[in-house]
Amino acid sequence: MFDTSRPTRRQTGSSLRRKEARAGLIWVQWWFVGFLLFTLIPICAAIYLSFTSWQGIGAPQWIGIDNYVEILSGDPVFWKSLRVTALYTALALPSGLVLGFGLAMLMNQKLRGVTVFRTIYYLPSILSGVPVLILWMFVFNRDFGILNWMLDLVGIPAVPWLNSEFWVVPAITVTTLWGVGGSVIIYLAGLQGVPTELYEVATLDGAGWWRTLFTVTLPMMSPVVFFQLVLALIGSLQVFAQAYILTGGGPNYASYFMSLYIYNEAFIGLRLGYASALAVILFILILLVTAVVFGTSRFWVYYGDSVEGDES
Repeated sequence: MFDTSRPTRRQTGSSLRRKEARAGLIWVQWWFVGFLLFTLIPICAAIYLSFTSWQGIGAPQWIGIDNYVEILSGDPVFWKSLRVTALYTALALPSGLVLGFGLAMLMNQKLRGVTVFRTIYYLPSILSGVPVLILWMFVFNRDFGILNWMLDLVGIPAVPWLNSEFWVVPAITVTTLWGVGGSVIIYLAGLQGVPTELYEVATLDGAGWWRTLFTVTLPMMSPVVFFQLVLALIGSLQVFAQAYILTGGGPNYASYFMSLYIYNEAFIGLRLGYASALAVILFILILLVTAVVFGTSRFWVYYGDSVEGDES
């Protein structure tokens, strides 16, 4: 006769899994509370307010899709801010990806003192944004900025970086590239995870540096590049602090980004319903662009286990 009073191995395992599940739920509930209070509820509130007219006082007045109709058909500032945001994204996104990857390739070399340079390149990314942007204001100053002083040494006349409709967005892009050290660290971690055997095989095959880069390094780094691309894309479409501190959106709306427009409509013009509609449109644009990136990733992102999974 078997002693049925003792728990079986299956019962013990099931009890252990239930305990682990309860512990996991206890720890994750605080994240869920934060997500609910600071993300989900504000998003739902913004969607509701986008169909209302509200100045922040009293009850919102339901007006249906009037805010969206005004934005898409009768608001030239919206289209201007959208073009400025797209221009900034077109400049900052590829330059940030290429610069970060290039610096990571340099920092991956086995040279004496390379760890010091890794620290130096990473430091700007942890500095607070506003003080750094104030320093950039002095760098770009037309009369006594260090950048124009350096140009003057080689005979180039002073450039009104932050007061020129042509140069203001490239100047803001430079301030963003200043903090590329954070992405360099992520690229560097990915580079150090590439199997050395692949480089040895490429060398035996007679591949040069460029061929090794495009046949070994970039395919193996494509998941990291994809991750960086998504983050940089979302961040560039939400840029705010640079324009708010450096230019206030000028000159002549040349740096009037979408996020700055939303802020001004909400807290300066007190059109919170209209600003909510702008925020919803920006959210949809980010969602669509990100979905396109995810949809195309299967054509160029390589995962080491995907081939084995397909063959099996």
